[in-house]
Amino acid sequence: MDQIASALGDGARWRIVELLADRPRSVGELAELTGLRQPQTTKHLQTLARVGLVRVFPLGQRRVYAVEAAPLKALERRLRELVETTEAHKDERNVIARYRAAIEAESVVADRERWADGRAFSFERVLAAPPDVVWRHWVDPDLLASWWAPSPMTVADCAFEPKQGGRAVLEYRDAEGRRYRSEGRVGAAEAAERLVFDLSVLDAAGAVSFTGHYDLTLAAVPGGTRLRLGMRITETTVEAVPYIAGIETGWGQVLDNLADTVGKSPRTTEATQTEGKEPQ
Repeated sequence: MDQIASALGDGARWRIVELLADRPRSVGELAELTGLRQPQTTKHLQTLARVGLVRVFPLGQRRVYAVEAAPLKALERRLRELVETTEAHKDERNVIARYRAAIEAESVVADRERWADGRAFSFERVLAAPPDVVWRHWVDPDLLASWWAPSPMTVADCAFEPKQGGRAVLEYRDAEGRRYRSEGRVGAAEAAERLVFDLSVLDAAGAVSFTGHYDLTLAAVPGGTRLRLGMRITETTVEAVPYIAGIETGWGQVLDNLADTVGKSPRTTEATQTEGKEPQ
């Protein structure tokens, strides 16, 4: 398939195949119709013949070429598969488009330090697992690493020590090896019920880009657990635009990961966002 695609990647060879699709033709006729010299046309035909796209028929002093349909049908099937795969994953492309649009919108208003302080977000899911199972997926580092990374990133380090003053750490690594680290502390922890924590997103120099203040609650419901996560941001810097623009998308992805990890369940509500202002 690679050889067929490569052969058809040349514009002149593509045009030759188009002409042969109408009917078999000689080298001279193809050269005249394509505007190529006969030696060039012959070389292109030889390339097409090597990958099975055309077949040559010696007719006395003449050599007539005809296109072979089977390789084109195989290419058609492969292209159809690619189209179907692309359509099946269009949501992932839409996520990127929304993220880019969010960055552009936030860049317009990020004209000073602390520009987004007090902004609040909330997320909710119903998970098909009991609260104690969901809780373990937050406080066990191995379980936490299994879901807390938006695609295509991976978790390099993570920890929630479920006690007041406990360490909170999250570090992502992207496909290029870049790391994105957040550090903070646990404010309160009630097993299988509530986890309050702060996480400050750090830049490459270790300075705070912004801080997220989180309040996670878990409640048993028929068939599983209702998870509610509130977030309020402070200490926002102008450089934090890409991070803040990705909060809704990123948390949406990782909570979907959590839902998939503990048991399939439908999303019950979308994320909501409110504007706020820090007290002076």
